[in-house]
Amino acid sequence: MTFQEQILEGIPSVLPQPKPYESTINHAPKRKEILTDDEKKLALKNALRYFEPQHHAELIKEFSNELETYGRIYMYRLRPDYKMYARPLSEYPGKSDQAKAIMLMIQNNLDYAVAQHPHELITYGGNGAVFSNWAQYRLTMKYLAEMTNEQTLVMYSGHPMGLFPSHPEAPRVVVTNGMMIPNYSKPDDWERFNALGVTQYGQMTAGSYMYIGPQGIVHGTTITVLNAGRKIAKKGEDLAGKVFVTSGLGGMSGAQPKAGNIAGCITVCAEVNPKITHIRHSQGWINEVIENIDELILRVRKAQQNKEVVSIAYLGNVVDVWERFYDENIYIDLGSDQTSLHNPWAGGYYPAGISFEDANDMMANEPTLFKEKVQETLRRHAAAINKHTAKGTYFFDYGNAFLLESSRAGADVMAPNGIDFRYPSYVQDIMGPMCFDYGFGPFRWVCTSGNPDDLAKTDAIACQVLEEMMQTAPTEIQQQMADNIRWIKGAQENKLVVGSQARILYADAEGRTKIAEAFNQAIARGEIGYVVLGRDHHDVSGTDSPYRETSNIYDGSRFTADMAIHNVIGDSFRGATWVSIHNGGGVGWGEVINGGFGMVLDGTKEASKRLESMLFWDVNNGIARRSWARNEGAVFAIKRAMESQPLLKVTLPNFVDESLF
Repeated sequence: MTFQEQILEGIPSVLPQPKPYESTINHAPKRKEILTDDEKKLALKNALRYFEPQHHAELIKEFSNELETYGRIYMYRLRPDYKMYARPLSEYPGKSDQAKAIMLMIQNNLDYAVAQHPHELITYGGNGAVFSNWAQYRLTMKYLAEMTNEQTLVMYSGHPMGLFPSHPEAPRVVVTNGMMIPNYSKPDDWERFNALGVTQYGQMTAGSYMYIGPQGIVHGTTITVLNAGRKIAKKGEDLAGKVFVTSGLGGMSGAQPKAGNIAGCITVCAEVNPKITHIRHSQGWINEVIENIDELILRVRKAQQNKEVVSIAYLGNVVDVWERFYDENIYIDLGSDQTSLHNPWAGGYYPAGISFEDANDMMANEPTLFKEKVQETLRRHAAAINKHTAKGTYFFDYGNAFLLESSRAGADVMAPNGIDFRYPSYVQDIMGPMCFDYGFGPFRWVCTSGNPDDLAKTDAIACQVLEEMMQTAPTEIQQQMADNIRWIKGAQENKLVVGSQARILYADAEGRTKIAEAFNQAIARGEIGYVVLGRDHHDVSGTDSPYRETSNIYDGSRFTADMAIHNVIGDSFRGATWVSIHNGGGVGWGEVINGGFGMVLDGTKEASKRLESMLFWDVNNGIARRSWARNEGAVFAIKRAMESQPLLKVTLPNFVDESLF
């Protein structure tokens, strides 16, 4: 069968032969044993409902074995035989170009070069899934291939509910992931309901089909490291010779070494998983891999002496790095962590002093002991960081729940008031006041032609727009503009593309709209193919996350989630091609609500109207909320937005004289 025929087949009437388990692929760890016998029976019933009854007797044994062996039913047998990657738009079957673009994005999320655990349909973060099983993938792709622009596909935590009548201006797909009743949103609830096959963790951009490989976080990490460096540097000093220590080389954290190189420092990034370490090295995201701690110490000293710009992966536990660097008196200038501590008991963080293989075995078979070892390691980790910060190291939490889980483990990470953490979130110190409050956030696009020339043309268009805007931009946002122009000019030489021909930069509503309109005009002129617009959920408006995206909201509302819900509702009727709303992305199940979108530009006047309406709302919804929280940068930004758009009328806060108290 051809690729198009396989897509249109959906779930095959004749079952494919079972597939061997490929040990060379990076697989998800076995999930903990959590279902009762009755619940296991229910999980099997739930899986078998995708198949005709004549197949049940054959599949029930196989699915039962998967559940016992891996803790989940992935339906490995149904993995397609074709290569998984983002093909040019023209290669997809279908009646709707918008639907074809969504198929392209789904396949990009599952590309072996992009996905963390491709056979388990997990893109990044240890459990950030596009789908829960391969039947869902096959059925979704079939629906998209059959869809017209008079229909909307409804996605229920990975499961395609079906095609419903709608209209051309409606979203083609509406996605929800993990939207639990609040009292059922604890970590073990995810384990149980995910094992039952009734919900999933979509992370931020995995379950919304908008992940573009590590590049998606490289830009934000570069901006963060640059500005963290500005906090510790003397005037006119750069990051040459300064040491940045962190950990994690997964789908998101793998961006750190590349960002460190762009920022111009020495990056030491620890990772316990050999496969992902060598994948990142082969992709060019890391310069060197070192497995011996003594060798690492010598190498870092040499790099400090020569003021090198180099990224080094240490294949081992980061706690050993923090502790030995202190003993050896190696000064750490910047420190952070990007392990998947939103998922601490299922592979997101590994205990020190135990091999990777033994830790995985303990995780599955002795989960209580594994949790104790993880918490013991977190206490050591925090204690070592505290020793370094006492010497002047600037440490920031990277929004991965490191400080949250460390506090729950009893580590010394609390401020004297017993409420706040002793170290700031990077959003509190950098991204919130400098970017999000002013409306700057991750604007993404994907060239659906798959042609690198199209990407180069869009880079040039975006750069030209930003340079023109900077000429009249107010002083408050000059630094943001300059950093992004620097980024886009170096995008090609830094070889940021993994998977689809995609790009990211930080822009405000004005910048996003002007760049998108310039793309749409270029499409209309036939200079480039269709473009998919999107963003990370980690943005101005899309995410309510009290320990990350909204951690610089100080009016007491940071634990509310109205903004994210407003965001996705508003995007859906203002022209988004697909919208998504998730529980759990970034910092953990039950800790955040986040929304995202995708928009297809096809060169039409209708696309111009949609992008202008939707992008303005998508950003200014969040600025309005941040302004109401009395964030001064956001007050400045929303006043500026009201001047540009007479129909915008936002309630502004009155500031209270502190002396009155």
